[in-house]
Amino acid sequence: MTFRVRRLDARAVLPTRAYPGDAGLDLYAAEDRMLEPGQRASIGTGVSVEIPGGQAGLVLPRSGLAASHGIALVNAPGLIDSGYRGELRVLLLNTDRSEAFTVAAGDRIAQLVLVRVETPAVEEVDELAGSERGVGGFGSSG
Repeated sequence: MTFRVRRLDARAVLPTRAYPGDAGLDLYAAEDRMLEPGQRASIGTGVSVEIPGGQAGLVLPRSGLAASHGIALVNAPGLIDSGYRGELRVLLLNTDRSEAFTVAAGDRIAQLVLVRVETPAVEEVDELAGSERGVGGFGSSG
């Protein structure tokens, strides 16, 4: 199986896996940007992708950026539907309270994981089947 990627910007780096068998493909910035403390920004990757039917892409944070610099993804995980063909953009948030963070074109900024999805039809019912948990919500397991 192949994963089709289109380069939209000359500075774009195609998604890569750091090690064979890694689930995530590293996504790279295609632009330079400084994020001040508490600031968020949409960073372009300069690529678009063709996610196979029956799959979706999840954009996830890089643990190294979070641990070392407090960089998080605003909408983690970001969801990319298989029909989307626009540029992949990553919504970064600098959670550090005192240090700015600089993103340079070519920096790894997130990971993309492809997952299989089911798309069942929605059926409205009067009641749902019972379960051991029932309506127990936040904090219900202790």
